[in-house]
Amino acid sequence: MEPYLYKIRLKRERVPSFSEYPFCIPSIRRLNSLELHPCVTFFVGENGTGKSTLLEAIAVNFGFNPEGGTRNFQFSTYDSHSSLADYLTLEKGVHRPKDGFFFRAESFYNVATEVERLSFVGLGTPIRESYGGNLHTRSHGESFFALLQNRLGGEGLYLFDEPESALSPTRQIAMLEKMHDLVQKRSQLIIATHSPILMAYPKSKIYTFSSDGIRETAYEDTEQYRITRDFLNYYPRMLHEIGAK
Repeated sequence: MEPYLYKIRLKRERVPSFSEYPFCIPSIRRLNSLELHPCVTFFVGENGTGKSTLLEAIAVNFGFNPEGGTRNFQFSTYDSHSSLADYLTLEKGVHRPKDGFFFRAESFYNVATEVERLSFVGLGTPIRESYGGNLHTRSHGESFFALLQNRLGGEGLYLFDEPESALSPTRQIAMLEKMHDLVQKRSQLIIATHSPILMAYPKSKIYTFSSDGIRETAYEDTEQYRITRDFLNYYPRMLHEIGAK
């Protein structure tokens, strides 16, 4: 499958100062270009390493609302996104996605509110029906899963920022199935995550963000996989070591 996005480039010559946010973040400061997998690209790393910042910048540069939603959403509840989007070049494929969505766990409530507002604008079927109904009547996890099952139809570019925060382990496995379904329907996904379940998806590229920059990492070499494996295999000893015996 030909990707909708091939590569991300930082216009380093235009950056005003690498000592100012967000360019002072080590992973961003060392960024030149990043090749994206045609199916799924994962951004992983500790909090504060820049993975969500870069994902947000890609989304904004591509035309998505900074708080999430589709490219048609124009609402803003709090203007907190960085200027990084203005300094990125996105190398795009020949074909344009027919669908797209930017999911941010921290602002999904605002997206759900906008869906409700738009449902009472104009005539015809309320927009919320394409999301599986009123998202505010469900838990955070249920509303996000309704979005996955009802709104994302394929042939799209989908960006997810820490989707596992809304999902139980069982639902994360179900999301893997949905991811594969979207890939089969000619979609490309970029996901910032801490979940070793999600990042196990095989048709993917994993980038680890750290103080040393951004590096491609094999699944079993990720910190998320190794720590989870070791904890499950040796949890009595690990609990003893932290004094929780």
